[in-house]
Amino acid sequence: MLHGNYHEAIKVFQQAIEKKQDFVAAYSNRCLANLKIEDYQAAIADCTQVINWAPDKADAYLNRGLAYYRQGNYPAAIADDEKAIALKPYDFRAYYNRGVAQASLANYQQAIADYNLALSQTPHLPNPLVADIYNDRGLARLQLTNLQAAMHDFNMAIRLNAADDRAFFNRGCACAKNEDYASAVRNFTEVIQLNPSDGDAYINRGIALHHLGYEQSAIADLKKAAKHFGYQGEKLAYEKTLSLIKIVRQQIPSTVEIALVEAKV
Repeated sequence: MLHGNYHEAIKVFQQAIEKKQDFVAAYSNRCLANLKIEDYQAAIADCTQVINWAPDKADAYLNRGLAYYRQGNYPAAIADDEKAIALKPYDFRAYYNRGVAQASLANYQQAIADYNLALSQTPHLPNPLVADIYNDRGLARLQLTNLQAAMHDFNMAIRLNAADDRAFFNRGCACAKNEDYASAVRNFTEVIQLNPSDGDAYINRGIALHHLGYEQSAIADLKKAAKHFGYQGEKLAYEKTLSLIKIVRQQIPSTVEIALVEAKV
C-alpha cells in the first residue's frame, strides 16, 4: 500500500471514490489504511459502505469487527465476527478475533472455544500466527487458574515461535502462580534476553527471586525495572517499583507477599 505511506494511500483511494462512488475495492483498501493509522471510526465507516454495496464480503465484517474491538466496543466486534463466520466458516481469523473479544469481556470459556475453532482451521498457517492463538488460549486458561493447560499452551507457543517474549513472560507468570519460582526466574530471564527493556520482566523476576530468598538479586532487578520505567516515562509503574524496593529492603530477612505483574496479551 504505497510502501507503507498510508496517508498518501488514503488520498489515492479518496480520488478513486470521487470518480466512482460505489467503488467497493477503494473503500475496502481505505478501510485497511485507516486501520493502520488507527483511525477506527473512519475504518468503520468505510467497511459499512462496503457492506451496504456488497453484503457478502466477509472481510468487511472482519475488518469492521477489528475496528470495533480496538475501540473497546467488544459486543459490536463479536457481532461482526459472527457475520464473518457465517459467510466464511473456514477462516480462522474470525474465530480468533471473536475469541480475543470474548476474553476482553472476561468470557474465558467462550474465548477458549473460539481459539479451539481457530486452531482447527490452521493446518497451513505460518508458525508465528498459530503461536499467537496458543498464547491467547493459554492466557484464558490462566485466568481460569487451569495452570497445567495454560502451561501446555505457552509451551506450544514457544515451540512454534521462540522469538516472541510474550509466551515466555506468560509461562513465567504461570510458574509463579504455581509457586515454582525457580522456573519463573528462568522464564523471565528468557524474556529479558529477548527484550532487555521489558521492565515488567525485571519486576517479576525480582519478585520470584525474593520468594526464593535472593534478596540482593531481587533488589537489583527491581532497580533495573525502575530505571526502564523512568526512561519510558511510565510514572505510575516507576513509583510502584520504588515502593516494592522499599518493601523488600524493610522485610529482609523476613518474607512478605508481593503480587506479580499480570500476564501479557
